[in-house]
Amino acid sequence: MRAAVATGVRRPLSLTDLDVPEPGLGEVLVKVTGCGVCYSDLNLLHGEYPFARFPVVPGHEVTGVVEAVGTGVTEPAVGTAVGGQFLHDSDGTCDYCARGEQILCPRKRITGIVVDGGYAEYVILDAAFATPLPAGLDPVAAAPLMCAGLTAYNGLRQAGAGPNSRIAVIGTGGMGSLGIRYAVALGARVAVVGRSRRGEDAARSMGAERFIASADEDPGEALVTWDGGADVVLNTAPSNATAAAAVSGLAPDGTLVMCGYETEPLVLQVQPMVLNRLHVMASPSGSPHDLRDTLDFSARHGILPEVTVVGLDDVPSVLDAMDAHTSHGRSVIVFDQ
Repeated sequence: MRAAVATGVRRPLSLTDLDVPEPGLGEVLVKVTGCGVCYSDLNLLHGEYPFARFPVVPGHEVTGVVEAVGTGVTEPAVGTAVGGQFLHDSDGTCDYCARGEQILCPRKRITGIVVDGGYAEYVILDAAFATPLPAGLDPVAAAPLMCAGLTAYNGLRQAGAGPNSRIAVIGTGGMGSLGIRYAVALGARVAVVGRSRRGEDAARSMGAERFIASADEDPGEALVTWDGGADVVLNTAPSNATAAAAVSGLAPDGTLVMCGYETEPLVLQVQPMVLNRLHVMASPSGSPHDLRDTLDFSARHGILPEVTVVGLDDVPSVLDAMDAHTSHGRSVIVFDQ
């Protein structure tokens, strides 16, 4: 099978042929329909995951069809369209797993970082973490929902977003666009913070009522004038500085949710946080039940990202463009072109 392999930090991907793997106990073999190219893949190549295993096939935004099942697997059955996510598996025995919060398991394994992922024609998934796709959901366009969509939707949900909430979304890229559409579908009022006004028309077409260009005005000061501030600031951009600046634009009891981030420290002014009982949290993808909810919500509301279909040979240039911040939207690898 054709595959792209990460052989080490700051090394180019190796495009090669590998044997098709065989599913073991509790596993399924999935023929990949699409695999999104995520910023986490770039972080892997930059060495930002000290727990990474090299060599490894990257990719954790996977959709495909079950080709074969291992011992003990009855579901999903052969022929089922499924998605595979950032979370490959967990220990199944800790308190977090018992509560259905496998994403918090201290012994979780991450797809495409510790375990081979979807930059290949076939991938092995843990059957318990292979999520059936809702009927009618385009499997290629749905691939980024396995990470970008899940992270944005779960972040909003964990922060308590709902009808009439004021949600400020930082970033208008792939995850940001999904965050805007999810917030609108939840019945929230939405403001968008971008670096420039380039994304304003698109943000307003998705339902945003306000647009703030951080190059022109302080996002915190601008948000305060929005009926007293945002209840939730969802940071989807790889910019800690913009997220920090927006904290002063939170309403009392408001929450900053970090989905996008960079490796530099997040520096916050503590006094306004104390005086207004502000909260900071992060959205680390999600557990299997969170992905099911994300996919069901996306299917009900017709929320899919705009994607660019690429072949495996195109992936190095896609990652280079992401590294240079010149890419737009989400790219999805397909093998049957």
